[in-house]
Amino acid sequence: MDTVRLKAYAKINLGLDVIRKREDGYHEVRMIMQTIGLYDKISINPTNNPSIKVKTNLHYLPTDKNNLVYKAAALMKETYQIKDGVYIHLEKRIPVAAGMAGGSTDAATTLYGMNRLFHLKLSNEELLKLAVQIGADVPYCVMRGTALSEGIGEILTPLPPFPSCHVLIVKPNINVSTKFVYENLHLDSSTNHPDIDGIMKHIKEQDLYGASKLFGNVLETVTEKEYPIINDIKTRMLENGAIVSLMSGSGPTVFGLFDDIKTAEKAFYDFKVSPLGKQVYLTNLFQPDANKFV
Repeated sequence: MDTVRLKAYAKINLGLDVIRKREDGYHEVRMIMQTIGLYDKISINPTNNPSIKVKTNLHYLPTDKNNLVYKAAALMKETYQIKDGVYIHLEKRIPVAAGMAGGSTDAATTLYGMNRLFHLKLSNEELLKLAVQIGADVPYCVMRGTALSEGIGEILTPLPPFPSCHVLIVKPNINVSTKFVYENLHLDSSTNHPDIDGIMKHIKEQDLYGASKLFGNVLETVTEKEYPIINDIKTRMLENGAIVSLMSGSGPTVFGLFDDIKTAEKAFYDFKVSPLGKQVYLTNLFQPDANKFV
């Protein structure tokens, strides 16, 4: 069997609404998810012994069952009684603990890679059922593209591709706990919920500006209060010509959308020399081929 090499793409949230806290402790959400061109690289090699070995370029990441890549490989081995082991190399570029589903997309890509490596011929529907056992964002990372995500994130509806634009990613030198954000989220009658249906309407009409005006993220009410630098980055994005700027997921990553490459490049270089951003990337939206996982 040959080595499988794949790209694991990051996501941003074009809209993130939290409807309520459920009786089981999870939060019910409505989110518009979008894949972007920033990615990690994953290579998977079969081995003769039954163990799973994960190696990464970041020394502080776990390489045991606490890593979602390991969990995904273990789930595939157990579910389909795979005798061989695997050696997985993970090259991280997506910011860690940043609200961009970096761990989830690595897990989703590992599921797909194991499927290909061991010729299991699983459909995307079968991979989605496996993905939800690993984490709420993993099913979306199997699907990718532009999608409405509901429930705890596992109910997915594909949407038309979001209009083409340039995406500037800025992560400050902080990490945010998703658990902390949700535990400190208080929903009441004064909560400003983003217009998810309105955003979807404008996406279907291919109206970049109409959709962007309705972007919103309920979790900003927690994360921005705790880390004011997030608002500082958003403000600077807009000053640099972004159409819209928003925190992704539970943060702390902030993205800006640009309709002009020169303006986006100028903003990129501004943040590269600014103390606001530890990691800065300029990329585009990524619309995957439904029949091809690359």
